[in-house]
Amino acid sequence: MSDFSTNPAPAEDPIGDATYRVTANELRQFIERIERLDAEKKDLAEQQKEVMAEAKSRGYDTKVIRKVIALRKREPDDIAEEEAVLDMYKEALGMS
Repeated sequence: MSDFSTNPAPAEDPIGDATYRVTANELRQFIERIERLDAEKKDLAEQQKEVMAEAKSRGYDTKVIRKVIALRKREPDDIAEEEAVLDMYKEALGMS
């Protein structure tokens, strides 16, 4: 006889079933957490849009605000290097 006939199928294994249920439950919890975070992310994005709309209605340039936000996330040395290269290119093209 083969080994398959002496071993129960995985579906018939009580320990395997318990492991599957725990794994499925844990997986479901991960998925539900991710779904909640996605919903929160969507809510935050909507709030950001509202803040930008308010800034725009008060006369601020939202394109510049976005650039300032991006700059604040970067290291000052990186910004200075990029600005130096930009100035050099502009000078080379007679734009400064």
